Amino acid sequence: MANTYSQAYFHLVFAVRNRLHFISKKWKIELEKYITTVVQNNGHKLLAIGAMPDHIHIFIGYNLNEKIPDLVREIKTSSTYWINDRKSTPYKFQWQIGYGAFTYGHSQIDSVVKYILNQEEHHKTKSFKNEYLTLLKKFEIEFKDEYVFEFFDDVE
Repeated sequence: MANTYSQAYFHLVFAVRNRLHFISKKWKIELEKYITTVVQNNGHKLLAIGAMPDHIHIFIGYNLNEKIPDLVREIKTSSTYWINDRKSTPYKFQWQIGYGAFTYGHSQIDSVVKYILNQEEHHKTKSFKNEYLTLLKKFEIEFKDEYVFEFFDDVE
């Protein structure tokens, strides 16, 4: 529609099924590039991406013409196929059901990008479980424990 302007930024977070450490440093950059292409092909602008062994953070300039659930489904489906087709892991790769989607304002872009790009350092002192629950609380999102990602305390 002519003369319609919008600006939205989403921070997406989701985990490997059962929080298994399947995302290897050997191919994580290729995965990030692949997901970047998926995001861009769907009309969004990738601002930052950071894959850890058991989860991923994606920060985008959001195209309001696509629903977030559709974008996340496309990212998960296509990246799962990409990982399994390449036999990147000796086991079947899957993402966990669900995701987090958090919004930020334009003035927060730099801090969110730095946060995502600094994931390895960040997770030396904070677990993914702690990080994710902190995000839910920070954004005042009500949740039930049984619907939050499965967390296994003995998984590092």
